[in-house]
Amino acid sequence: MDIILNPLFRIALLVINLYIWVVIIQAILSWLVAFNVVNPYNRVVGTVGEVLHRLTEPALQPIRRRLPSLGTVDLSPLVLILGLIFVQMVLEQLLFRLT
Repeated sequence: MDIILNPLFRIALLVINLYIWVVIIQAILSWLVAFNVVNPYNRVVGTVGEVLHRLTEPALQPIRRRLPSLGTVDLSPLVLILGLIFVQMVLEQLLFRLT
């Protein structure tokens, strides 16, 4: 059973790590757009922003609904990243116990 679970846990950890970076990049891009550093009407920026939005919004929207409104500050990426790090730690502990 370790032959199957060990690689599955490692792939899950890799996917979680990549998704954390996607959330960070999406948050940074949204700041750059908000402060007019990059033009959202640029084809490349718009495409990258749309892809990042589609990847992160399904996870961020439920968190936004539950968090209190803090005006223009959006803490949902931070909450999502902390939740993903928690899941990552749990998976690492399970992987450690398997080996």
